[in-house]
Amino acid sequence: MTARRLGIGLVSVGWMGRLHSRAYLAAPHHFPDLPARAELLVAADPDAGGRAHATDVLGYRSAVADYREVMARDDVDAVSICAPNFLHREIALAAIAAGKPFWIEKPMGRSAAESGEIARAAADRGLVTAVGFNYRHAPAIARARELVRSGALGRITHVRSSFLADYSSDPRGALTWRFLTERAGSGVLGDLASHAADLVQFIAGRIERVSADVETFIAERPLPSAGAASHFSRGSADAPTGRVENEDYAVLLARLSGGAIASIEASRIDVGPRAEYALEVYGTAGALRWDFQRMNELQLADSPDGFRTVLARPGDGEFARFQPGAGTAMGFDDLKTIEAALFLRSVAEGRQLAPSADDAWEAARVVDAALASARSGAWTEVPAA
Repeated sequence: MTARRLGIGLVSVGWMGRLHSRAYLAAPHHFPDLPARAELLVAADPDAGGRAHATDVLGYRSAVADYREVMARDDVDAVSICAPNFLHREIALAAIAAGKPFWIEKPMGRSAAESGEIARAAADRGLVTAVGFNYRHAPAIARARELVRSGALGRITHVRSSFLADYSSDPRGALTWRFLTERAGSGVLGDLASHAADLVQFIAGRIERVSADVETFIAERPLPSAGAASHFSRGSADAPTGRVENEDYAVLLARLSGGAIASIEASRIDVGPRAEYALEVYGTAGALRWDFQRMNELQLADSPDGFRTVLARPGDGEFARFQPGAGTAMGFDDLKTIEAALFLRSVAEGRQLAPSADDAWEAARVVDAALASARSGAWTEVPAA
């Protein structure tokens, strides 16, 4: 069967936009049975360097400064939205108005209200979507979910997820948009805790209520120089400073729909952990542990002898699409390739397979509830959709 060609438009040619593009190109190599192939047609970026990279390196046929030109093209069948948070709502609603399915990074909106507006609008148009909850796609996580859902760990009693990173640990890190409420929304809650909440819910059940606290430990940062946009941009030692408006650290207690208790911790300013994104699940008959820094390993306790290391292998999620046997590792980019394949199949078949805008809205409601709890000091319900 000849695969359908899907014209792809990209909005924003930063690190994540480049990763989406590579994932589209890699997808048919690992998923030759896909009913669709991505054709990289047009990329939008206000920066001339980004536009040149899109055509000269990534292979887009053309590049434009205004994303509206992407939405107006009849040959663009689907779009990737990789712009900063404060542009997500505007661009996603434009894609929906143009009838184009979209793959968007999280947080989808700066608040649950924005995320809900996007999710409802996409549903009203009958559009499939994809959201960048890439850690779901680790084969070890697929095995973890199967163990939990099959009852192999018994009744789940408690879950722990911690997403600890150092990308903003340097006080000289520039005050880019990520630290400003109007542009980013929340801080580490939307950036990392949303991943942690999604993993908890994907594995163990819906988060129904939370008790949370947050803190901003680096209150002032150097104002950015022209062009500084990423987590890793540094300000000069003598630059004037501005106030950090959102949280560096968050901790949540949560009650899950099945009765389990969960704890979620997220930090962007820890010295030591680089990308220590971990999940632990404990049940009456066993337990498991996973850490993204060793993403191809699962620590499994299913006997009185305690934890043992189980390597990801064919049969765990999509591992066999990438490697022939346990011990040969997959990487971060492979998780995005799985995501791209799910999105392309979703669009081609007209059915929701990838993590969706609804999933992003669900995580955003947890984030909003955590912020409300931190302000009030009380347990706060996470509203259902």
